[in-house]
Amino acid sequence: MQEEVEQKTVALVISASKLTGRELKKAIVKLLAHLKDKQNHPNIPQGKQTVKQLAGQGQGMSSIQITDQNIKDFERVAKKYGVDFAVMKDKHEIPPKYVVYFKGKDADAITNAFKEYTADMVKKAARPSVLAELRKLAALAKNTVIQKVKHKDKEQSL
Repeated sequence: MQEEVEQKTVALVISASKLTGRELKKAIVKLLAHLKDKQNHPNIPQGKQTVKQLAGQGQGMSSIQITDQNIKDFERVAKKYGVDFAVMKDKHEIPPKYVVYFKGKDADAITNAFKEYTADMVKKAARPSVLAELRKLAALAKNTVIQKVKHKDKEQSL
């Protein structure tokens, strides 16, 4: 019984110069309205979530398999489109594959998100790598020999 009371404790702060019965009644009515509203609209997770949370929403799930290691880029695009999704890594395969689960109602949004994600991947593959260019220039600089000329002219003052 004591644990239930501790778990259901609510903090109520009232700012008034003089606490009257009316002020207390207004505060309690507002508190009850807030609790009723919170009960009617439970906290539904949005965006990235676990597979268990996604399945618990009861809206059907679909999945797509991704083999790319750069899963963070997909997560960024999926958040942009407001898709509720869950990513699960299949550790038994080498290289590991990722299975992306999403709600059945989000099929159109996930299609658009995948289109943008693949377009970004193609664009990244097409542009030259900065590290590769740097290594090439470092090798070129290493092969060129710069001769230092030493001047041994000294001026003497009398």
